[in-house]
Amino acid sequence: MSKTDPLAHEPFSYTATKAGAVHIYCKGKLAKTLKGKEASKFSNRIEVANARDAQLLMARVTGQFKFGNERQG
Repeated sequence: MSKTDPLAHEPFSYTATKAGAVHIYCKGKLAKTLKGKEASKFSNRIEVANARDAQLLMARVTGQFKFGNERQG
């Protein structure tokens, strides 16, 4: 069984505003907006992350990432 990496195509991106908010996008659509301490913490982590870790961080923050172990209903 071959598993493909859902983050290989880098579906997540982000922008930071002058006001200090961070907008995280999944496949071009706004997934989450971070403000205050949450935005600051995210910005600090994303600065030192490589591309793969950045994708994992954004997936974790948005909660829009399936890990493959969910039960089918």
